[in-house]
Amino acid sequence: MSDDLVPDDLWERIAPLLPPRRRRYPGRLPADDRAALRGIVYVLRKNVSWRDVPAERTGCSGVTAWRRLQDWTEAGVWPRLHEVLLAELRKAGLLDMDDAAIDGSHIRALKRAAHTGPSPVDRARPGSKHQLITDRHGTPLAVTLTGGNKHGTPLAVTLTGGNRHDVTQLTPLLDAIPRIRGLRGRPRHRPGRLFADRGYDYDKYRRILRARGITPKIARRGVPHGSGLGKTRWVVERTFAWLHQFKRLHIRYEIRADLDLALLQLACGIICLRRLRTSS
Repeated sequence: MSDDLVPDDLWERIAPLLPPRRRRYPGRLPADDRAALRGIVYVLRKNVSWRDVPAERTGCSGVTAWRRLQDWTEAGVWPRLHEVLLAELRKAGLLDMDDAAIDGSHIRALKRAAHTGPSPVDRARPGSKHQLITDRHGTPLAVTLTGGNKHGTPLAVTLTGGNRHDVTQLTPLLDAIPRIRGLRGRPRHRPGRLFADRGYDYDKYRRILRARGITPKIARRGVPHGSGLGKTRWVVERTFAWLHQFKRLHIRYEIRADLDLALLQLACGIICLRRLRTSS
């Protein structure tokens, strides 16, 4: 069976993080974990419904893959995978947190569910919003979930209702930066400078950034374009393009917000792994 969906380097990092499977007697043996992960990645890449996952390609049914996604999400597998990969990137000298960039991207939600709202850019249709912070190279630094009228928490991807203003998620994103290890000494958990567009132009948030030891580099509203900030900030838009190459993330299909976030977290982990591959 082809392992192009779950290559060896991805499986070697995920396998130690998976919770043990419970053996039930009597009954059939449970599906292999790697086969279930193939089903999850197949849906993430191809955007088929769970019931249409080809068992002959993945080795398990789509229902099994969905149930395993649910179990692994509740066990916290995906954020731990992401943190492991970030530590590897830092150890290899491939993580540059001196500069970071933040932005948001609207996505349509086909079903009204948690963490959705009327999108201001899509005729008030239900939507969600991906909030993203990357390092200088466009590496996503954390994933978490916020939305609705509740304050949530990722240098990060978050999922919010489509009507939430970008700036409302600035502080939760900073709070969710993981303590990234990989080198001797203190873990790194905050950037040196933060680049953002005019949507984040509020003096209140500049003061918050400075109080945390972060230098704000935010474009001013009403000032002509050409500040030069885009030379650093463009990487976050490129990372959005990378995320949306995973077809399941281009439009929100999952009703459960935690499972939608899980697929975002897995995609971020795959992006980090790609960076490790290209540097070796």
